[in-house]
Amino acid sequence: MNKHSSLSKGSLIERATEIYDFSAALQGRAAPAMEVPVEATLPPVVEIVQPIVAAGEFRAPDWRGPVQSIDRIALAEGGYLLPDGPVTAMSEEFRLLKRDLLAQLGGDPRGNRILICSAHSGEGKSFCAINLALSLAAEKDREILLVDADFGKPGIPDALGLTSGPGLMDALADPGQAIEDCVIRTDIPSLSVLPAGQRSNNDTEYLASARTEALLNRLTEGRPDRVILFDSPPLLAASAGAVLASHAAVAVLVVRADQTSESALRDAAGLLKGAGQVQLLLNGVTYSSGRRFGSYYAKGGEGE
Repeated sequence: MNKHSSLSKGSLIERATEIYDFSAALQGRAAPAMEVPVEATLPPVVEIVQPIVAAGEFRAPDWRGPVQSIDRIALAEGGYLLPDGPVTAMSEEFRLLKRDLLAQLGGDPRGNRILICSAHSGEGKSFCAINLALSLAAEKDREILLVDADFGKPGIPDALGLTSGPGLMDALADPGQAIEDCVIRTDIPSLSVLPAGQRSNNDTEYLASARTEALLNRLTEGRPDRVILFDSPPLLAASAGAVLASHAAVAVLVVRADQTSESALRDAAGLLKGAGQVQLLLNGVTYSSGRRFGSYYAKGGEGE
């Protein structure tokens, strides 16, 4: 009987013993080399690990919407701040506001999201939202996205002289709609606008869904320089405002001097419990003394 025929008999251990010298291996001598078939070799570890590492490094995409010019004449007629315009008392007030808000951002897991809201319509929340966005856009290291979230009465694009298109609600309702394609880029490089989009009967439910948080993260993840401003529906007129507050690190409640009642203020503030922080912004105030930034700059700084 030849060697090959003997290998066909006996147990697996007995046959292995005839091929490998186990005694030699136990005494410290190297076992004979084995040939491993090429097709059985594993790929290098680096080829397996690389896709996993790359997948965790997400950076919010650039805006891909159209570029439109802001109507400076419409801004002036509406009493808004003018980009690169002269320093005025109002521009200085918004500078103080933005400095305070920027100092508060960064520690909240909701990121750089600011909600501008009011108890009722007509108290100046959209006016303040636009001016704050224009003031923030003057920062050299910030990228500002102004979101028209007043779905019942959207007006941000019109106030800026922009042509509206698909917006936030369209991206929430349609998973196939990329939100970065809805953003309108303006001729102020650091300022962009996201329209409200097509209104639905389920605005509040969409905003309360997990998809909203996912979309908002997609707008800012990996971009700490991006600040999102929401122009909210009036808190006491639509439930969507309170839901939006839960997505904001800071909620700015605009109060109209000599117009907003104390009861309305208390009710509105009670709806902002989901926000990280709440600040009051008194609008429509006339100073008889005290801060007079416009007078200072108009006189060239004389008599300080």
